[in-house]
Amino acid sequence: MEGLYRVLSALVVVGLLTNKALATQHVVGGSQGWDESSDYSKWASGQTFEVGDQLVFKYTPGLHSVVELPNESAYKNCDVGSALNSMNSGNNVVKLSKAGTRYFACGTIGHCDQGMKLKVTTVSADASSSPGSTPPSSSSSSSPTSTSAASASFPFASMLPMASLLAISMLSMF
Repeated sequence: MEGLYRVLSALVVVGLLTNKALATQHVVGGSQGWDESSDYSKWASGQTFEVGDQLVFKYTPGLHSVVELPNESAYKNCDVGSALNSMNSGNNVVKLSKAGTRYFACGTIGHCDQGMKLKVTTVSADASSSPGSTPPSSSSSSSPTSTSAASASFPFASMLPMASLLAISMLSMF
């Protein structure tokens, strides 16, 4: 019975690691970060944003900020005064907790008009087509738990089956 308990405990741990490993942190703008020199439409088009992923905004505090805009109209018109959320620590993390489209811009006057804005469409992890118009949640935090690049977690995820077998075989020895 104790052996079964250990195996089940190992499976729970592996399951938790799998869930954590499959989420991706997308550093907005890549190595350039959140600044005026990046093309955010181009950057976003090269990414797949899934529910559970995180956006990491890295920038110089005082020079830039991040505001989440309520809709596409505010995004297109750079209406930063209608922001749902405003962040200014220089290292902000936004969790993509629901499928749908979210809009972000720099809150510094003129920066959004110069192209410092981002439209992100998040899909369900198991979705095979574009998401509907599900409204996004606005969960965010001011500091990341990790500063990994966009796909840094995937090599680890590919090792999980082997790690699972290793953990189970090790536990069966006790």
